[in-house]
Amino acid sequence: MNRPNILWISTHDINPHLGAYAGVYPGAEYAVTPNLNRLAEEGMRFDNAFAAAPICAPSRSAIMTGCFPTSIGTMHMRTKAVPPPEVRLFTEYFREAGYYVTNNSFTDFQVPTPTSAFDDCSDTAHWRNRPDDSTPFFATFHGMATHESQIYLPEEEFSKRTAHVQDQDRHDPSLAPLPPYYPDTPVFRCSWARYNDLITEMDHWVGTILDQLEEDGLAGNTIVVFWSDHGLGMPRGKRWLNDSGLHEPLIIRWPDRIKAGSINTNLAHLMDLAPTMLQLCGIQIPTHVHAKPLLAADGTQIDQPNAYVYAARDRMGELEDMSRSVRDSRYRYIRHFHPDRGPMPHCDYPDHLDTWRELRILSSGEAGQRAKGLRRSLLTPLQRTLVAPAKPEEELFDLLEDPHETTNLAGQPRFDDTLARFRVAVANWQDTYGDLGLIPEDDLLEQWRPSGVWPQTAAPSAELTDSGVQARSTTEGAHVVWTADPPTSGLQRPGTPADRMGSPADAIGAPPQDGRTWKMLCEATPPPEDCEIWIKACRLGYLESEETAIPSHWPAPDALFHH
Repeated sequence: MNRPNILWISTHDINPHLGAYAGVYPGAEYAVTPNLNRLAEEGMRFDNAFAAAPICAPSRSAIMTGCFPTSIGTMHMRTKAVPPPEVRLFTEYFREAGYYVTNNSFTDFQVPTPTSAFDDCSDTAHWRNRPDDSTPFFATFHGMATHESQIYLPEEEFSKRTAHVQDQDRHDPSLAPLPPYYPDTPVFRCSWARYNDLITEMDHWVGTILDQLEEDGLAGNTIVVFWSDHGLGMPRGKRWLNDSGLHEPLIIRWPDRIKAGSINTNLAHLMDLAPTMLQLCGIQIPTHVHAKPLLAADGTQIDQPNAYVYAARDRMGELEDMSRSVRDSRYRYIRHFHPDRGPMPHCDYPDHLDTWRELRILSSGEAGQRAKGLRRSLLTPLQRTLVAPAKPEEELFDLLEDPHETTNLAGQPRFDDTLARFRVAVANWQDTYGDLGLIPEDDLLEQWRPSGVWPQTAAPSAELTDSGVQARSTTEGAHVVWTADPPTSGLQRPGTPADRMGSPADAIGAPPQDGRTWKMLCEATPPPEDCEIWIKACRLGYLESEETAIPSHWPAPDALFHH
C-alpha cells in the first residue's frame, strides 16, 4: 500500500484572516497571503472550523487527543492533567503503523509529552531525517510568527521579525478593517496592521516548507494541513468564547484525492483532525475519541459530521472563569457560570499588551468623565462590554445577520425556543462527555496526585514466548518504548516537574531529551536481535518508568511484539 505522508503546518493566534477567505470571513480581504491562497486553490478550504478552547494549550490538547478538554481534564491554561488511561496523543497510532513522526517543535498539550509521542521532537525535526525514503512520515511544523506577543514588539524588533514582508505588502493602518467592538484609535489600527504583517510573514514561512516538499518530489503523495489554534491575540479574540476567539482557518490539500478549490461548509472542530488523519491513512479510529472524521477514506466530504461544535473557557493563568459555548451553522450560544465576573478581569500577561492596556486607559478615561458629571464618550456601548464589571449569564448571536456578534439575542422573546434548544445542547454535551470544570481545580489535582505526589508508570517486564517477545507495564494505559542507545551514565531515572521548576520547556510539557532514539515496541519497529536494548513505559500524565536493560538474546525480528 502506498500510504500517504502527512504534513501539518500550524500557526498561533489567528482567525481566518487569509486572502483565501475574502468575502467569507470579515476582514480577510485585508490579508496578503499568496502561499496559503494557492494552497486553498489546490485543496479544500473549511469555512466553519472552530477551536475547542480560545487559548493555546487546551485547544492543542483537543487536537492531539481528539477529546474535549473538559472531559479529560485539560481545560485549564496551563495545567498538567492526568487523562483517563485510554487517552493517548494520537501520533502514537501513526508510530505503531510504521510512520516516522516528527514535531518541530512546540508542544503545549497540557500533559508532559511522553517519549512515545514522536520519533523526533526538536528544532531540527524534519521528514528528511527519516530512516529511508520509503518510510511514510507525519511531520508537524509549528510557527510562532503570529503569536500575540509579536504584535506588540518594539519597532526595530518587529521589523526584524517581519523581514520577509515586502514594502508593497505592508498593511496600512489607516485601511485596517477594525471590528466594531474595537475603539478606532492609533493603538488598535497599528496592532491590526501589525497582526496582518505577521500573517504575511507566516505565509512566507509556509511557502518555504511547501517548496521543500516540492523539491523532494513528495507533494503528490502528501496530505498537507494548515491550521491555527484559536483567535487573534487581541481582546474579544484569544481568551473569549465568541467566534472571534474560536473561528479558525483550516485548509487540507491532497492531490488527486481532494478536489482542487473545493469548499467545505460543514461544522468542524479542529480536534476532528485527529480521526480524519487516521481515517485517510487507513488506521483504525479508537472508540474513545470524541472527535469525528471530516473526510472519508478517499478524501471526499462527509456530510454534516457535527450538528454542533463546542468550546469552553476555564482558568487562564490567574484569570479564574468558567463558560461554555455551542454553535450550529447559524447561532452561537454562550453560558457564563460566573456572570458576576467581568469578561476582561486582571490577567498579568495580556494586561501588558498594548490593546488590553488601551481599553483599560479608555475605560479609566470614561470614569474621569463621570467624575466631572459628563456623559461617557470614549467607548461605544458595545466596546464597554469588553471591560464591563460583569457579563450576562447567557449570550446568543446570529452569525449570519450579525457576524461581529454585536447584539445579544438572549432575553428577546422571539428567540426563546432557540435559546432553549442551545441550553439543552450544552447540558447534553456535559452529560455525554463529562465536565471536569465543575470540580474545583485543587480537588481535581488532589484526585490525580494525592498529596501532590506524581504517579509513576510501572517499569515494564519482558519475557520470551513462543510467539515472540512480550513487554508490559502493569500501569493501565501504559505503552512501551525501546532504544539501542546506551545510557550515558547508568540507567536513567525519571525526573519530576519540580526538578525543572521554572523551565519553559517544562511549562509547555516538552518531552524528555536524553540524546537517544526511542521507538515504539511494536510490530512496525521491532528491536534488533543482536544487541542489548533498554525499555521503559509511558502513560499520559504520569512520570515515565525507570528503564529496564534487556540482554541481546531477542528472537528473529519478524516475531510479533505485544504491549
